[in-house]
Amino acid sequence: QVQLVEHGGGLVQAGGSLRLSCAASGSIFSINAMGWYRQAPGKQRELVAAITSGGSTVYADSVKGRFTISRDNAKNTVYLQMNSLKPEDTAVYYCNAERVAGEITYDYWGQGTQVIVFS
Repeated sequence: QVQLVEHGGGLVQAGGSLRLSCAASGSIFSINAMGWYRQAPGKQRELVAAITSGGSTVYADSVKGRFTISRDNAKNTVYLQMNSLKPEDTAVYYCNAERVAGEITYDYWGQGTQVIVFS
């Protein structure tokens, strides 16, 4: 099992910045990748950014150049630095961890943290 605890959401004016963090505990030794997803009201959950244990990253086109995902392996924590925020970034942001055990891949989710960007 993997437990994920998120921090850092809040209310910010458009153009501002927020930093989300997600600390993992439990069976962290087999975590392959961690990432951030978001879900806006009435919309499906979508990938925002992800980072592998080797440091490879992927971003949604809508956040490229504005968001940066990073990982501190010593602290088992992943961060999402969000700059130049837009109202359309408003959503509940969820931390995700992908753990591989043999042939099986498990997905774990945090509780979600609300981000509201107002203009």
